[in-house]
Amino acid sequence: MATTKGNLTINSENIFPIIKKWLYSDHDIFIRELISNGVDAITKLKRLSSMGDAEIPSGEEFKVTVMASPLERTLTFIDNGIGMTMEEVDKYINQIAFSGATDFLEKYKDKDENDQIIGHFGLGFYSAFMVSDKVTIESLSYQKDAEPVYWECDGGTTFEMREGNMQERGTRITLYLSEDSLEFANEFRVKEIINKYCSFMPVEIYFINEDEAKKAQKEVVQKKKSDEDELVGDTSDKADEVIDAEDDKDAPKPLNDTHPLWMKTPGECKDEDYIDFYQKVFLDFKEPLFWIHLNMDYPFNLKGILYFPRINPNMEQVEGKVKLYNNQVFVADNIREVIPEFLLLLKGVIDCPDLPLNVSRSALQNDGFVKKISDHITKKVADKLSGMYKTKREDYEKFWDDISPFIKYGCLRDDKFNERMNDYMIFKNLEDKYITLSEYLEAAKEKHENKVFYVTDAELQAQYIDMFKKAETDALILTHNIDTPYIQNLEMKNEGVKFLRIDSDVISSLKGEALSEEDEKKLTEELTETFKKALGVEKINVKVESLSDESISSMLTQSEDNRRMADMMKLYAMGGMPGLDYGKDAETLVLNSNNKLVKFVLDNPDGDKTGTVCQQLYDLAVLANRPLTAEELTKFVARSNEILGIFVD
Repeated sequence: MATTKGNLTINSENIFPIIKKWLYSDHDIFIRELISNGVDAITKLKRLSSMGDAEIPSGEEFKVTVMASPLERTLTFIDNGIGMTMEEVDKYINQIAFSGATDFLEKYKDKDENDQIIGHFGLGFYSAFMVSDKVTIESLSYQKDAEPVYWECDGGTTFEMREGNMQERGTRITLYLSEDSLEFANEFRVKEIINKYCSFMPVEIYFINEDEAKKAQKEVVQKKKSDEDELVGDTSDKADEVIDAEDDKDAPKPLNDTHPLWMKTPGECKDEDYIDFYQKVFLDFKEPLFWIHLNMDYPFNLKGILYFPRINPNMEQVEGKVKLYNNQVFVADNIREVIPEFLLLLKGVIDCPDLPLNVSRSALQNDGFVKKISDHITKKVADKLSGMYKTKREDYEKFWDDISPFIKYGCLRDDKFNERMNDYMIFKNLEDKYITLSEYLEAAKEKHENKVFYVTDAELQAQYIDMFKKAETDALILTHNIDTPYIQNLEMKNEGVKFLRIDSDVISSLKGEALSEEDEKKLTEELTETFKKALGVEKINVKVESLSDESISSMLTQSEDNRRMADMMKLYAMGGMPGLDYGKDAETLVLNSNNKLVKFVLDNPDGDKTGTVCQQLYDLAVLANRPLTAEELTKFVARSNEILGIFVD
């Protein structure tokens, strides 16, 4: 076979610098591409064999081997797949691969980071030049009487191709690494990348440190020869068993799992299988709450497992990871164009071979097929949750505190998911029981129709909770950060329903015998003046109520709208915009006309102790609503000691 030299059929002489620059952010992706090529070559051979068009020796084990040599600065990929003839190398490497590279780069070289293709599939062989000064190919086709072929290229536009000396069917690609890419000859680095991209490829992948292998080869040969000499003359099977045992002991282990859990049917998997897989893949040694096994073949091929981890109530700290695969080949984490955004709070894997990967992310956003995949995943999650609510209510309630932030976030982000989950949203009440919104509204219809009272901090609002319990009035516990926007969403979706924090007003069930309008006005005016003087303020909102519980002296209330506005202003202030002390001005000090301390103030507006009592009543009301400032707390403690001193004197 004569040596052939020629020019690659490409239009740009600087294609390789462009490749390196454009793909710099994914510098390690070439390993996935070259291993994928080897897997494809093996898959093609198996297909030909099943059709009777290729002969494979009985019991042959298929594999892709990656060898690194730090001394030689090389990285080699070997497969025992279909192999190539010289004509095929010329066609698929000299023509198609590099012309395809030109087309690819012409299409994507001007795209920014946000518009790149999500998987880089199709880069294939030429991605080797991202890290190499020279690349060689040795190949022997499966075809009968095929001659081996050798090809090399130094990263320019010329190549050399001649007869090779490869003895076994398959392909061997060697990368002579450039100076700035020597990390890819490091064993730990290469294994790390294989674990990242190829952990579940369908063909076994092995790694060999070529330098160490050569060094150890002599020792192995000498040891085996020594063992054989000791067993000479032994005609039993023992000699063969000892030698075979030595071979087995030193046999390398594959780096990947060729039959990942998501490729099996749910009926084949046990709970411990799902848990082991979760802990291995996501390095989370807490057990997941539960999981959804996706397995469908029509109208598109989609498999995967979504896990519900234990979620921190603080939404800012929630971070999931959903890995996207294509035919068991890793593509990327958390692809928002394919996986619904709110599901990215979960952990899991999704494998969709039908997904179009050689397109930009902006194209994916407008792809109808991708939208169907996303909608199906959302539906399966809603089906799982609603099914658990119906058939495993006890488990559903047990998991609710962990999963409710995720579900509420999903309802806010996806209207269809919100509709599907509408009847299965539950809330803990003051009796620590879980009820739906409709159940709450039905029970409260006689007392406060279409009003939903809720608690955001059980400790700070303990006084109000106690009052509600005594009045046999219920409230919902809504303590997550996500609850604030979620209740606004509920108000929009349920016409006429209004959510009110438990300290927003004094409800009728807490009141005793009503004061006359004239008495209420008179008492309010008197107490307003007394408290303004005692607290040294020009303005204070005071309201007198006749509460049935005489032990309650004072409390602070703030209308729901004003409080929400105050919270919004605080956010503006945190964001660097000027905030307003909106909430304090909108607070109302409610004084119980049936309480003896309040009666004392009314009877002694100018008394020596009245100022102290007023200050204490106000601070007690504040403490039941929010923490005192450092200065306020110091004065409160000193005043409390002064009051207690009366009993000692």
